[in-house]
Amino acid sequence: MKIHYKYAVVTALIALAGSSLTTVQAQNKKPVPKLGKSSLKEVINAMTVEEKAKLVVGMGFKMPGVPPPAKGKKPEPIDIGGFVLPPSDPDAYNIPEKVPGAAGRTHAIPRLGIPSITVSDGPAGLRIEPKRPNDPKTYYATAFPVATLLASSWDTALVRKVGVAFGNEVREYGADILLGPALNSHRNPLGGRNFEYYSEDPLVAGSMTAAIVKGIQSNGVGTSIKHFAANNQETNRNSVNTIVSERAMREIYLKGFSIAVKESQPWTVMSSYNKINGTYTSERRDLLTTILKNEWGFKGLVMTDWFGGHDAVAQMNAGNDLLMPGNPDQSDAIVAAVKDGTLSKAQLDANVERILKIILKSPTFKGYKYSDKPDLAGHAKVARSAAAQGMILLKNDSESLPLASGKRVAVFGNTSYNIIAGGTGSGDVHKAYTISLVQGLTNAGYKVQEALAKSYADYIADAKSKQPKNVSFFVAPPPIPEMDASALLAKEADGADAAVITIGRNAGEGADRKVDNDYHLSDAEKGLITGVSQAFHAKGKKVIVILNIGGVIEVASWRDSVDGILLAWQPGLEAGNAIADVLSGKVDPSGHLATTFAIDYKDEPTTKNFPGKEFPMPDGQKPNMLMGRPSEVTYEEGIYVGYRYFNTFKVKPAYEFGYGLSYTTFKLSDVKASSATFNGSITVKVAVKNTGKVAGKQVVQLYLSAPTQNIDKPESELKAFAKTGLLAPGQSQFLVFTLHTADLASFYTDKAEWIADAGEYKIKVGTSSTDIAKTVSFNLAKEIVTEKVTTALTPQVAIDELKNK
Repeated sequence: MKIHYKYAVVTALIALAGSSLTTVQAQNKKPVPKLGKSSLKEVINAMTVEEKAKLVVGMGFKMPGVPPPAKGKKPEPIDIGGFVLPPSDPDAYNIPEKVPGAAGRTHAIPRLGIPSITVSDGPAGLRIEPKRPNDPKTYYATAFPVATLLASSWDTALVRKVGVAFGNEVREYGADILLGPALNSHRNPLGGRNFEYYSEDPLVAGSMTAAIVKGIQSNGVGTSIKHFAANNQETNRNSVNTIVSERAMREIYLKGFSIAVKESQPWTVMSSYNKINGTYTSERRDLLTTILKNEWGFKGLVMTDWFGGHDAVAQMNAGNDLLMPGNPDQSDAIVAAVKDGTLSKAQLDANVERILKIILKSPTFKGYKYSDKPDLAGHAKVARSAAAQGMILLKNDSESLPLASGKRVAVFGNTSYNIIAGGTGSGDVHKAYTISLVQGLTNAGYKVQEALAKSYADYIADAKSKQPKNVSFFVAPPPIPEMDASALLAKEADGADAAVITIGRNAGEGADRKVDNDYHLSDAEKGLITGVSQAFHAKGKKVIVILNIGGVIEVASWRDSVDGILLAWQPGLEAGNAIADVLSGKVDPSGHLATTFAIDYKDEPTTKNFPGKEFPMPDGQKPNMLMGRPSEVTYEEGIYVGYRYFNTFKVKPAYEFGYGLSYTTFKLSDVKASSATFNGSITVKVAVKNTGKVAGKQVVQLYLSAPTQNIDKPESELKAFAKTGLLAPGQSQFLVFTLHTADLASFYTDKAEWIADAGEYKIKVGTSSTDIAKTVSFNLAKEIVTEKVTTALTPQVAIDELKNK
């Protein structure tokens, strides 16, 4: 019995000890942190290096029609006809897409409550696939007017309204971040993606970007402003080394981004493909961390452009937080770099933290139940209104426009029947329809000449049937040659009241435009304009040209042949209706140029070095669509871009920056500055009166000429602008502008300072960069250093002549 008793006691003690140990272990075992329930520090500390390396690298690119990587084998690069893609993560194929056709996703880490978020193109409308497997529904998106048209409205309230509609589609289709807007400069008119960009001027570009970002993000979704920075061409865009002075970078190419970041705090910024002064932008810490995050106070994350950069570890160290679309080799390189010390844990954690902060804000993390049913009908109305507000009346001799409804119109030009809503590549949109010009004219009550319309319809249908299939969505099919309408002119001039000719241009991602048959009209287009004008003018009838273009073209050689020119840009899916709204006078044209139209391409300041020079390929390598050739472009013009060049060096343009006509007339008066001396700020008031016969809006622009005794400066620079409300005939509106110290400053490279020089400043108020109604002056008694910055973006070789340009 004793033995049994001792055994029972010992057993009980052992059981009790085991129970206590289990309790202590349970008490010491902490629950796994969860995003949103635990602090970010706790979540990051709980992540393995491998998990962090996955989070900072996207899920990969699912190429349509390309089979997934073989199971159990290391993913290999994908060659699709010379376009070599890095290896794709199997997750891109194995994990179903939340939004088919979206551009990319991040990796989820379920054990820590971190979901995958979805990013989608593009700048002129959400780019997703309209058809899905085993789903009879269609998922169209609105093609909004392109950025250049929106900027031409000079109306930030309007652009914000477009953003609100745009963001609703991002949210209701389940995406988290829109890969746009884009705000690179119109450095050269041949830039293939100029339609995606707003202006040659950083104030206009930055202000428009801030407005649309605020509108989009009001829906609780994010944006990614791009391409940061100096991505002003498509030729060799992945390999080109941009040689540029720090002054030009800060005053021109970074200024718009600075305005947008400070005014709207986009969720993300996308680094560009190119190098700046020898280093890829995504690998430049001075650009992404020193300037963007530290100087400007950017709170979001930086992601690469798709397949951008070269060295994943260098990108991490630069502060490029997310590599897109991502591939397994990048994650492996990051893990290895942490282990060997070339990438610090602190830097990787900082990148991870920025990504997690954005995920916390996303609709996906918040569990938003998206409808897949945005208000497309309502958004089409927004697109139509915005398109009409941004169109520019370039010429209107003898009040040829507006054209009374009910008139019989002969409509010429292929593009009248096959109108271009927007550019190609990632800026394209899968839309339900596009209203052609002839449809829009018919809807507005005009009578379109039937036989001529049928001839064009038959010709275009036949030409389309013979076009080769697109090799990729980057490459648009070649334009259809203009139909020869010469045999029809006499009959059309007899039967119609007026003629309308549309000239169309399209471009996009992957290639820049050409001078011949693009910037300049083709011989067929010149012949069409000449022939139609002669036939109709012989009968005393007017000829109107519609420019349905994404970038600047030459107009000076043919504009005297016609009576009116309406610059419609690329107006989105309601194109024809919006154009008809302006032609008919339903909407008074109030757009003004946000980019200069030179008399000829040779007058542009960048022609000698656009798109730069190419170098031989390394031994054994061939150029491909992704990388292009080794190349270099030098921004010899420095700060003298667009009107800054034309005005300073007295080169007369065809149509100057800020130019635009109306069906009514306006007078600017009572221009007054609050003081003759500057003391912290100065206000300028101006009265705008509608002196014409119809209601309209006017754009008022304020330019500043600064003293030049220390460094050279442009003749004048835009410092403020505003658009009036709709003014009835005889109605006036007062506008007030305020200039602050920073508006007076120029960047001194040798001092790394923004300095407002002492001396006389001239304020010029007008309706274009050369149409100045009144000039008033003020004095600054003593120079002011408005900002001290860190020297950055140092050229790989000293270029003395760029120093102060």
